[in-house]
Amino acid sequence: MGVNYGWVGNNLPSPSRSIEHIRSMRAGRVKLYNADSEILRLLSGTKIQVSIMVQNHEIPGVASSQALADRWVRSNVLPYYPGTMIRFILVGNEVLSYNCTDRDRQLWRDLVPAMRKIKISLRANSIGNIKVGTPLAMDVVESSFPPSSGRFRSDVAESVMMPLVLFLNSTRSYFFLDVYPYFPWSRNPGDISLDFALFRGNFNYTDPATGLIYTNLLDQMLDSIIFAMKRLGYSNIPLLIAETGWPNSGDIDEPGANIYNAATYNRNLIKKMTAKPPAGTPARPGVVIPTFIFSLYDENCKPGPGTERHWGLLHASGDAVYEIDLIGKRPASTFGPLPLPTNNRPYKGKLWCVARRDVNLTDLGSALSSACGRGNGMCDTLAPGRECHEPASTFQHASYAFSAYWARFRSLGTTCYFDGLAEQTVRDPSHGYCKFPSVTL
Repeated sequence: MGVNYGWVGNNLPSPSRSIEHIRSMRAGRVKLYNADSEILRLLSGTKIQVSIMVQNHEIPGVASSQALADRWVRSNVLPYYPGTMIRFILVGNEVLSYNCTDRDRQLWRDLVPAMRKIKISLRANSIGNIKVGTPLAMDVVESSFPPSSGRFRSDVAESVMMPLVLFLNSTRSYFFLDVYPYFPWSRNPGDISLDFALFRGNFNYTDPATGLIYTNLLDQMLDSIIFAMKRLGYSNIPLLIAETGWPNSGDIDEPGANIYNAATYNRNLIKKMTAKPPAGTPARPGVVIPTFIFSLYDENCKPGPGTERHWGLLHASGDAVYEIDLIGKRPASTFGPLPLPTNNRPYKGKLWCVARRDVNLTDLGSALSSACGRGNGMCDTLAPGRECHEPASTFQHASYAFSAYWARFRSLGTTCYFDGLAEQTVRDPSHGYCKFPSVTL
């Protein structure tokens, strides 16, 4: 089992301390989101297999020039290899998940050429044991249920996925997949069993076309990719899970994000992936699937919904969020008790988005101006003499602006985050004649 080591946080331990944590957890692999020189030096001699990344903005240059690809390998691989056990180079991160702009489409077209040039450079340096791939999200398929209906999106199937699987097949590499059962379950908790998502085996599904029986949502998602590749004529490319996990906390409107479910998912995941003989999936029984859990830490500066900042196995302090055994040897009965979940059902009622009490007032003032400046008169009620002017505090005005902005634009994807300055609440902050806008779920 491996872990994803990201560092989108302002309170995380140093790289040297982080490598100590990874070693003490007995992780067999670590995946980085770039090719950080300090971390690669620290990993030298550890026998931890390492995955490094060509970042998205580097792809066009590498795709267009073998010289640039050679320079990338010369700078990011040769100084550390083989002392640092680099085993995977991932070109980009979820490149095909971008919006469909002309720039995005060009990046799609550059993806496989960049992978080819990196592979050529590795061969030129007599390096044959580093696999080259690219991690893709589940949105690369337009159909995943039932698994036998799996097919890649029509806008990328022929133009990107066909040359991609050809490359992976010819180089004996993996199809790297970011796969999160939490997301389909949380969008449809009434239709998908939580036990099915958490590997608890109390629910089975039979694919009517194949007769294959599924006991968990992860296998169902993985097999949809296998059937999608089969539709392109490639049925034997191995899978590697580049990211998976479950959030240990989140916003009020994000059901099921809690420590109990996160521990249950990841413990059962490890049990499945370290089983001997290997469990595989219904479509590929008995096959090993290398897996990286997301993520090492809770990363407090990641934007978006609350779950984005709460996938960690460790707190920023380095303390475990919950007990876990990455090598899969520890009996489940030896783990301590977990806090019982209270949010496994979607919240029903009103929510407000208010300023956090622990933030800097200067930052809060800037966010207030920004929210009101984009609101088309949304903050007029805060003007002197109006019903929400008093109390005339930055905190109160920012809370009103955040609630108003979130209520107006939530349907367009706006979250109650505001650069970490806001949080959701079920307590109505309205006062006197001032009624704060709310979201009703």
